[in-house]
Amino acid sequence: MNGTAAALAEPGLLERLMPQGRPVARDVALGLLRRELGGVQARVQRAFEGRETNGLGAGRRLAGLMDQVILAIQSYSAAMVPPGDAATPSLDFALVATGGYGRGVLAPHSDIDLLFLTAAQPGPRTRRLIEFTLYLLWDLGLKIGHATRSPEECLAEGVRDATIMTALVDARFLAGERAPFERFQALFEAHRKKDGLGPFLAAKRAERAERHARYGESPFLVEPHVKEGRGGLRDLQMLYWLARYAFGVQRMPELVGPDSPGGGLLTEREAHAIRRAWIFLWTLRFHLHYVTGRAEERLTFDLQPVIAARMGYTRHGLQDGAERLMKHLFLTARDVVRFSRVLEPAIERAALGPPAQRRDGDGALAAQGLAFADGKLVAAPPDRDFSREPILMLRIVKAARDRCLSIHPLAIRALIRHARRAEALRGDAEAGALFLDLLMGRDAAKWLRFLNEAGFLGRFLPEWQRIVGLMQFDTYHVFTVDEHSIEAIGVLQQIETGALAEVAPVATELMGQLQSRRALYVAALIHDIAKGRGGDHSELGARLAQEICPRLGMSAEETETVSWLVLHHLLVSQTAFKRDIEDPKTILDIADQVQSPERLRLLLVLTVADMRAVGPRVWNAWKATLLREVYWRVSEVLAGGMTVPERDVRVARAKEAAAAILAGFSPAEAEHYLSLGYPGYWLSFDSETHARHAALIRDAERQKSPLTVSTRVLEDRGVTEVTVYCADHPGLFSRISGALAVAGASIVDARIHTLTNGMALDTFWVQDSAGGAFDQPHRLARLSVLVEQALSGRLNLEAEIRKVRREPARLAAVTVPPRVVFDNFASNTHTVIEVNGRDRPGLLHDVTAAISEQGLQIASAHITTYGVRAVDVFYVKDVFGLKIENERKLAALREALLAALAQPEPPVGGGAAAVREAAQRA
Repeated sequence: MNGTAAALAEPGLLERLMPQGRPVARDVALGLLRRELGGVQARVQRAFEGRETNGLGAGRRLAGLMDQVILAIQSYSAAMVPPGDAATPSLDFALVATGGYGRGVLAPHSDIDLLFLTAAQPGPRTRRLIEFTLYLLWDLGLKIGHATRSPEECLAEGVRDATIMTALVDARFLAGERAPFERFQALFEAHRKKDGLGPFLAAKRAERAERHARYGESPFLVEPHVKEGRGGLRDLQMLYWLARYAFGVQRMPELVGPDSPGGGLLTEREAHAIRRAWIFLWTLRFHLHYVTGRAEERLTFDLQPVIAARMGYTRHGLQDGAERLMKHLFLTARDVVRFSRVLEPAIERAALGPPAQRRDGDGALAAQGLAFADGKLVAAPPDRDFSREPILMLRIVKAARDRCLSIHPLAIRALIRHARRAEALRGDAEAGALFLDLLMGRDAAKWLRFLNEAGFLGRFLPEWQRIVGLMQFDTYHVFTVDEHSIEAIGVLQQIETGALAEVAPVATELMGQLQSRRALYVAALIHDIAKGRGGDHSELGARLAQEICPRLGMSAEETETVSWLVLHHLLVSQTAFKRDIEDPKTILDIADQVQSPERLRLLLVLTVADMRAVGPRVWNAWKATLLREVYWRVSEVLAGGMTVPERDVRVARAKEAAAAILAGFSPAEAEHYLSLGYPGYWLSFDSETHARHAALIRDAERQKSPLTVSTRVLEDRGVTEVTVYCADHPGLFSRISGALAVAGASIVDARIHTLTNGMALDTFWVQDSAGGAFDQPHRLARLSVLVEQALSGRLNLEAEIRKVRREPARLAAVTVPPRVVFDNFASNTHTVIEVNGRDRPGLLHDVTAAISEQGLQIASAHITTYGVRAVDVFYVKDVFGLKIENERKLAALREALLAALAQPEPPVGGGAAAVREAAQRA
């Protein structure tokens, strides 16, 4: 070992490993090294958690201490595998740190990347020494990335694999012979100068695109990957790698100032911002590793409140600590995206040299203050720039869209740096017109996302700034509020172009009939603008719309329409998923609020865009069916086709339609069936369903079967219909729903009917865990058996449901306060109960059992889940067929339902327990 390496090694450890120069036995050395490694990790963790240092400082401290351990191990290994010749050096190779370890920054559970730089053909002793060293490191439990190569092999492998080349960029000498390392450095430098930045840049861009596709294209995902996701550590590291490869700099501040490489690619302010992002992301990463005890890089829901508490984020106003942490993270990620847009092209231009510039004389562009440079758009030099003319920021985006051109990297850089000048455009007529044109034009979501990430949107629309990076701490929304709103614009354009004709045919058809297209797009953009302000975001947003729209140059009529759409943007979905759309009052109530066919069309399209923009798993065929049903029924009312007094006539018509298709029924059998149903039954199904029910009932009576279970897969609706015919008794609905939960079926809707013969005809629509039809034959067969066992008392429902009560640990921290709401106005004939609580297998069983135990009859159930939050609505009557209006009965019912909603304790070691333990440690 050379003198420099010996000086770096920790004397105390070396003395213990080699007392009086003699190496101890290998098992003794392992014990000494394990204790040393434990001490190293403990010292760094104490310093970090005691806030003596931040994450970046802790990473450097850990790497420095690990250097000492590695060097001691290498010295011990050299002593254990002595050279055969006294003239042979103890290490005839260079031990080199690469990757993150080479950069001198190490996370608690990161890999340690080592390169053994040898001669072209290492000798037997060298191979034995390297093998001894590696086995010692592995036995210590360290995660080692390693390679043994000559300098020439390193470059050859690096040319073939960008990952290897990237690791070599950070190569750092640790111990051994310097000659191989110096040979490698000379070869690397010659290669860098010969090939230039181009191939390396292209490879890193391709790698980044693949990484973003895997870990998230958006920097605003609510469970972000801190290391690999867009706007994460890896994106920052890529900028460092490019600067290091292009200019040989060690730190980003070296790019500041006119005398720096590239002539000042960063401002002092940007360099400080990059350092803040480095520190914040590294601090977050250290907390992730310490809380989970592993190399965890995804900030999941269960970890967010724990790490927020550890980092000192507490409730402030309406935001709790976790939401404040996530907003800080999202804003940091947005900054990283900006740095990439600003610095990457600047490094490319400085390293590769300016291409031949060409400025075309385009009169139309020149009139707008724009020009071409290198075939891309810029502000017309020398006297037109974004700082003095902020309107150019909108003009250049519109020109890029209209002409299918790229904006020059220098123009993007200037736009980001001067985004705050967008404040001067508020209320400007031209700016409003340009913005609306961008909002409704081709690739609107792409350009809105660009303006949002650049910081322009929050300056131009001050109300927007409040929702940038705003996370809703639930498992329903995939994106932050701003990203969700932009996504909704993208969905609107997909509807308009017909791209969603198969999944949303009605919305696609209606889009071409709209007269208020501009109002629809603005409403989609700002429908959630008031989230995070407290109170009803729809009401607050409607008021904000009245301020925003005039600033954009919209007319009073358009402003009123936008405000109304924002106020009622949840009306159609809440009606479809929470109310009995077979109840005439439900449809009449929504028709009374809508009043206009145009507004109904607008609401339907806006609802589809809003739901599709939430996340990929929210939309399904069943929900699409319910929305269509609401639309057509309300349309019928608005056209004058439905009134309450016609109920008896509609029942008679339903019976006539059913009788007409009862094939194979004798007159007596048909009359018997037609006498069984109460009016509500006849209005709840179409004639084909009535005919199926008639056949099912006839067969059950002929066979004297006490129980009949029928299943039917409805592919077009994405659900499976389960029909149960048996003797009615209290708690029947609860037992059936419990059996369905044990079978793994999720109930999305239900209709419960007691017939005049005392039999129950209950219909459930169920889906599988992925939100599709429950259609596998063996699972359907098991479902029928479980229903029969549950109703015969041969199945211990409570015990079986407990077996399936599991949820991912990451969801355990998301709280859903239980809530029970009674509504005696939503229906003329039933009390409507809305129950909100944390979803779990068997929840519907517990809740309906509580309702039945209170002596109530359930007529229909409407089941909706939003992530881990369940919103279940029941239409109920008492034993006399009346609404429940007695306050004492309602109070007792509320108490019973809240008890049913209470979350059962998870199994020992489950997700919630782990989160509680971590929170206590914090």
